Amino acid sequence: MKILILCTGNSCRSQMAEGFLQSLDNRITVRSAGTNATGKLNPKAVEVMKEAGIDISHHTSKNVDLFLNEAWDYVITVCGGAKETCPMFTGRVNHRVHIGFEDPSEVVGTPEFIDSEYRRIRDEIKTAFQKFYDEEIKPQL
Repeated sequence: MKILILCTGNSCRSQMAEGFLQSLDNRITVRSAGTNATGKLNPKAVEVMKEAGIDISHHTSKNVDLFLNEAWDYVITVCGGAKETCPMFTGRVNHRVHIGFEDPSEVVGTPEFIDSEYRRIRDEIKTAFQKFYDEEIKPQL
């Protein structure tokens, strides 16, 4: 089973989702990418994932073009609000799914508030991808 998670920058939300989903089952292949990938991970995303017991520090921000010639069982977009444009994947896909989250990198406020928002969104991603795995992926394996 192959799953591609897409976002705009591939530095935060899609990386967290990839980390959580891959940690659930080594029988699935999970990758993430973005339409405007910078090549760098969001340091706060790495930090809060480490707090949750998942190391994504070895991940890299990748452009979606790298994956266009591959077939995917699922392509999942994780962009949030209406002001964001989720990337469109034109490759071979069996199922397209949208599971949207706010972008914690856009949060402003005190350092404590920003940290709490990263953790909140991390936890939302964990919960949503656990449910997706339990209901959609696991029954197919």
